[in-house]
Amino acid sequence: MVSLTRGANAGIPTGLLSVAVSGAVPGSVDVMAFQLAGNRKTRTDADFIFFNQPQSPEGGVVLTSGTTLSVDLARVPADVDTIAFAVACDEGFSSTLAALPGLGASLSGGGVEIELPAGGLTTERAAVLGEIYRRGGEWKVRNVSAGWDRGFADLVREHGVSVDDDPAPAAAASSASESAVRSVAGEEKLSLEKRQRLDMRKREVHKVLLSKNATGVRARVIIVIDKTGSMTQQYSRKVVHRVVERMLAVATQIDDDGQLEPYMYARGFAKVPDISVENVESWTEEYLHLSGTHGRFDYDSIGLSNDELPIMNEILNSAVPGRPVLVLFFTDGGFRKKGPISQLMRAASTAPVFWQFVGIGRANYGVLEQLDEMEGRTVDNAGFFALDDIDQVSDDELYKRLLSEFPDWLTAAKRANILP
Repeated sequence: MVSLTRGANAGIPTGLLSVAVSGAVPGSVDVMAFQLAGNRKTRTDADFIFFNQPQSPEGGVVLTSGTTLSVDLARVPADVDTIAFAVACDEGFSSTLAALPGLGASLSGGGVEIELPAGGLTTERAAVLGEIYRRGGEWKVRNVSAGWDRGFADLVREHGVSVDDDPAPAAAASSASESAVRSVAGEEKLSLEKRQRLDMRKREVHKVLLSKNATGVRARVIIVIDKTGSMTQQYSRKVVHRVVERMLAVATQIDDDGQLEPYMYARGFAKVPDISVENVESWTEEYLHLSGTHGRFDYDSIGLSNDELPIMNEILNSAVPGRPVLVLFFTDGGFRKKGPISQLMRAASTAPVFWQFVGIGRANYGVLEQLDEMEGRTVDNAGFFALDDIDQVSDDELYKRLLSEFPDWLTAAKRANILP
């Protein structure tokens, strides 16, 4: 049996599954589930499965007893991305979830058995124990173990369900916003200093998303890193290393798996292994180079001069319809193919991809500086800003600039039927 720690995930088969919650005492703690669309909200209140409404509209999720759920993934609608299973204390139960020994969940079916022990809960009276979600056409399960001190009302409201006993909005927003900062696999292995630094950056990312009403959004997060010869100083001073570390906090709050999907590019490109909170230091030492062979990748074959079209086309071709992609594209400029790149950006405006270009190194960025005024696009699908010295920019300012346009694009893309 596989055991997943808080934030960890694993692939699961498509078919009939059983979710059993342990440690929840019927009559004191209730078990429930939510079918969530791409915006992390229920489509209607009918997507909330609990003792008074024990079955989802299509029958894909059924509360079969006080502590077990049946999930038939074949019957889950295509516009449902996530099934979250949760627990909440009854009003008559005076303690918190942390007082329940053995609280957690297990998933079985299709030849797999996976345990999701609750971890990190302290003062919460309601929590999502885990979630089953789609990723690249496949299904996965994640140990979430994240909750709300104020209990049931905040839990259901966070997932888009209307409730009658509405607590004070300011208190509810404060509790929900703090607890919604997401943890991912590998954080528990970090030193105290590294985890504190990551936590501070995660909170700054979350604040930006909260201010843009975009908390809970999930997207594939890609980082594209310029490895042309003009970037030599940025590599030798390890500026690029620090960029990667700071971008990882964005992935923890937005990407399905909480990891960065990296590409190194010049005239060609290479898709190198994903970056996680656990491996970021070793990753930067292994893969951030201009030449040579690193891992199994021949960097010399990628070249030292720039051509953005191949990597941009690769990302567009790999995008899944209806699934948002956030591309964090770091470069020192030199985009010489102004006409073809402009044409590509216009054609790409119907794709579920938002391009956030960031200029580093005091360079001439050419066509990138004209993106916001570019006409002929279905939606504004790109942003650009330059940082002469990224080390002199605070985390809160960096994330504000980095994520200022992405939530607006999500809204526009939905209106244009690019996203569901």
